[in-house]
Amino acid sequence: MTTDVGQSPAATSATRDSSTVSQTIPVSARDDYAIAIDDLGVRYNLRFNRKTTVRQSFANVVLRRPPEQFWALRNVSLRLAHGESLAVIGPNGAGKSTFLQVLAGIMRPSEGFVDVRGQVSGLLGLGLGFDADLSGVENILLGGAFLGFDDARVRELVPQIVEFADLGQFIDAPIKTYSSGMRARLGFSIATAVDPDILLLDEVLAAGDANFRTKSKARVIELVSGAKAVVLVTHDMEWVREYCNRAILLEKGRVILEGRPDEVTELHLQRQAEEAERRRARAAQKGLDPLVAK
Repeated sequence: MTTDVGQSPAATSATRDSSTVSQTIPVSARDDYAIAIDDLGVRYNLRFNRKTTVRQSFANVVLRRPPEQFWALRNVSLRLAHGESLAVIGPNGAGKSTFLQVLAGIMRPSEGFVDVRGQVSGLLGLGLGFDADLSGVENILLGGAFLGFDDARVRELVPQIVEFADLGQFIDAPIKTYSSGMRARLGFSIATAVDPDILLLDEVLAAGDANFRTKSKARVIELVSGAKAVVLVTHDMEWVREYCNRAILLEKGRVILEGRPDEVTELHLQRQAEEAERRRARAAQKGLDPLVAK
């Protein structure tokens, strides 16, 4: 996927519903990167929000007032090589999930250049586009179709997906009976079974029990050692430091720091502590219990 956008229409909002993603661009031995991003920007038009009524929005159109705009991402540039694992960290609302959705091809950038080379597989949320009334096995077939694989290939993969997910008899039960951790296990198993060139994960390794988290981390390491690229959004700083070789810190849609995981996580934790202290100070000035500022 290559996207080069100048004065394009504003990006439309994508839902945070769980989804699988897959796209394929031939990978050449000469390719020196898996992902190249230059001056990426994603813009939302805030025509409708809590403070803007339908009447006000209509008046803005009639009077030709430009809609209020919000940049979810701005001036983001980086290159990720095959065999690298990139952690994307930052506070809530920093633009992390939007960043993954652009890489997945779910959202178009409003400006900048994005080039993603190779087969992309992603787990952007826990539900993975599951049909709640279908069983785990049936959803494996459905998920494989979403990933662009023919039915015969997906059926070949079913045994190893079932084994990795380790859901026991629940694999034949409807997804609506699954816990969030069980959904994450099945979704991760499907997304990584296709041996993607680029794997995108959005805060999914926090779900499930400790044994599965260990197994899923080992699978990510296996992909990276096999010259695959991994982009992971997470709040788990231990995972970032131990299993990623690069990290970026996003705040308000901009890259604050890119570099070694230990340096980036240290700055992130420091800025979080400073923000928490500011919230406590504001609460104290208003005579509120400081605990409400946490």
